[in-house]
Amino acid sequence: MKTIKYFSAKWCGPCKVFKPIMQEIAGEESIIVEFIDVDQSYDLAAKYGVRSIPATVIEENGVEVDRFIGAIPKDQILAKIL
Repeated sequence: MKTIKYFSAKWCGPCKVFKPIMQEIAGEESIIVEFIDVDQSYDLAAKYGVRSIPATVIEENGVEVDRFIGAIPKDQILAKIL
């Protein structure tokens, strides 16, 4: 099973635009999306080497298989995870 870690912050303009798309994906069957605020979870963001947001890390069985920075269309995200 794939898990998505979505790193963002409340003050980030692009994050505010992209978050509704990630929320739609979180509503899809068998897709787990973890919403992580970098200001509240600094250690986790550092562990994943997140330096720019929004950042999305896709993991399969706990192993990173893909990542991207910024916003991309929903269909491109689904193509990466399905």
